[in-house]
Amino acid sequence: MGVLTRRELEHLEQKLNRNANETEQDIVGAEWSEHCSYKSSKKYLRLLPTKGRRVVVGPGYDAGVLDIGDGYVLTVHIESHNHPSAVEPFGGAATGVGGVIRDIMSMGTRPIAVLDALRFAPILGRAKSSSKSKWLFKNVVKGIADYGNCIGIPTVGGEVEFDASYEDYCLVDVASVGLGRMEDVVANKADAGDIIVLAGGSTGRDGIHGASFASKALEAENRSAVQIPDPFLEKLLLEATMEAVSLGCIKSIKDLGGGGLSCCLSETSDSLGQGFDVDLTKVHARESGMTPAELMISESQERMLFVTDSTRLPVLQSVLDKYQIRYSIIGLVQQHQDLIIRNSEMIIAQMPSELVAHAPLLDRAARKPAYLDKLASIRRPAIPSNLGKVLLSLLSNPTIASKRWIYQQYDHEVGVRTVVKPGSADAALLRLDRNDKLLSVKLDGNSKHCYLDPYQGTLGCLSEGRRNVICTGAEPVGVVDHLQFASPEDPEVFWTFKRAIDAIVDYCKFMEVPVVGGKVSFYNETSKGAIKPTPVIGTLGLIDGKPFVSSSGLAEGQSIFVIGNSAPELGGSEYYEYVHKITGGQVPKVDMQADRSNGRAVLKLIGEGLVACAHDCSKGGLAVALAEMAAGGDTGFNVDLASVPSTCSRLDDLMFSESNSRYLIGTREPAKVRQLLALEQVTFAEIGIAGGKTVNFSRGKKRVARIPLSGIKETFYSLEKAMQ
Repeated sequence: MGVLTRRELEHLEQKLNRNANETEQDIVGAEWSEHCSYKSSKKYLRLLPTKGRRVVVGPGYDAGVLDIGDGYVLTVHIESHNHPSAVEPFGGAATGVGGVIRDIMSMGTRPIAVLDALRFAPILGRAKSSSKSKWLFKNVVKGIADYGNCIGIPTVGGEVEFDASYEDYCLVDVASVGLGRMEDVVANKADAGDIIVLAGGSTGRDGIHGASFASKALEAENRSAVQIPDPFLEKLLLEATMEAVSLGCIKSIKDLGGGGLSCCLSETSDSLGQGFDVDLTKVHARESGMTPAELMISESQERMLFVTDSTRLPVLQSVLDKYQIRYSIIGLVQQHQDLIIRNSEMIIAQMPSELVAHAPLLDRAARKPAYLDKLASIRRPAIPSNLGKVLLSLLSNPTIASKRWIYQQYDHEVGVRTVVKPGSADAALLRLDRNDKLLSVKLDGNSKHCYLDPYQGTLGCLSEGRRNVICTGAEPVGVVDHLQFASPEDPEVFWTFKRAIDAIVDYCKFMEVPVVGGKVSFYNETSKGAIKPTPVIGTLGLIDGKPFVSSSGLAEGQSIFVIGNSAPELGGSEYYEYVHKITGGQVPKVDMQADRSNGRAVLKLIGEGLVACAHDCSKGGLAVALAEMAAGGDTGFNVDLASVPSTCSRLDDLMFSESNSRYLIGTREPAKVRQLLALEQVTFAEIGIAGGKTVNFSRGKKRVARIPLSGIKETFYSLEKAMQ
């Protein structure tokens, strides 16, 4: 059952100075899988800027921790469940939600929100792949909705992309945010003689080799590697854990995720600097006759590991009994630093925890992909004669269209912290400890840009996340990243990963925003081929006693301003890809100085109470962003494209370029906005006014497009019809 390579086995046995038995090989094989060990990526992740004045706990733990003042902390983590969701979309997605929620619980904080970022092949058309993609899409959304709704944690936002590179596959990223008191953050310490308790779901044969399954290309539908979700048990486990934390009866805590007990025990023992002596016959199992290896690598869900001492154990037991949580006392903390696994009295595995927890890191070859130079220069398409029709087509594109069909399935208001409904603003807003302190959070990604230029594409993802939280009035305070690629053994794939890392390092250092957590997911490929490079960036922003913007929808009589410059950067745009079926061209570049200056200017406008609505320009470009604002506010507008700051010579470039660092705002104080933006010395213009029931684009005195608002809304809200 072992999945160690020959070199890894030789390394292990050299360190042990003996042969490793089969159980030991299975334990180490789970921990040294790419999914758990990050053996290809760890040396590059160490380059990320992870320090900051608010950072309490950075990457490398179950969740990042940020100090938000007043004695409170935020926790955040992001995970994926790609392979399982591609095989069994409902259960795979649901257990992804459960896993990231337990990561937040592991820090001693209460989860307050869930967000998701999803990737599928196109769902429109009669092709067999479209039919399967729609099936995956429906069931992934249902899995996320059911788990979050059952456990009572709101799913408050997310994003979705559709691209042919995800054929017969999908990416399911789930992030969770938690809130707690600083003094309740579990310190994770232990002393010899402390007691190891396994609590929650029983251990079964579901999820066997789940980490190994996720550490190679998806070539077969291995349903035994997919875990079985139980949100009702997780709800009880959550409440029991929070009560135990508040009573101070837990010294250390960790959830059981990828690799099961193998990873949980070895990593916890290593981080504590103490040995663990565990008896597998004490584990409460769901099935009889499970082998020691099966018990160690099972990834059965809704399980937590607690470390306590003899004086606090009765309190922990009473809490678990109160919530009817099954538990087993499976071992003791020892003064040595080994992981000892017993089957009753017989020792069946004994290895240094540090050895098990730290796979030998790999030096992967990296080579610039040959396709990049070929796709850099393309023949420009002719300008369509009817740009209004093009705009409607883009608005009906499932990647751009309203995601109302998705979030209507989510209970996004449970917990009474949600300030705005999904789709109303550019980022989710959650009330924290005080009514005037809010969290703004968003997930963003753009695989089309990252495919053509992984460095600039990733910079664009970071810029978009920053813009989205700024549009609500929040100061960005941290990011989490989820870096998803195909096989790291392919030098061209690994080059794109390294360029994404370079972009995150450069951007976050320049903006002085720390990376507080993340995830790397490799081997996202099938027999049909590799996915496009897909970094997903989660951005957290804080609003502390200041005005905020809760809408991206225009209202009658508002003056419309654009901040930022539009350039002819159509590579990877939805206009090229969806309308013209063109892959290639120059992707939008990020001028970090302008990006920072424009964001600061918008924050000042919002802080002065001058912004009624705000929206960033991203997928689909300026015309799509304005149409989205019209649909969101149920009002039309008149916009003069000749007023837009631009280096574009073509009208379609001006309307549909996805240049970064641009904001659209609606205001009833245009004179004050002009004055402040002039002082900030940023590029801006007043380009129109909201009102009426028609969307009107002109260029000087020449009409470009005139579309009834009803037509805009019908196409923008077309996903519901497509999913029938």
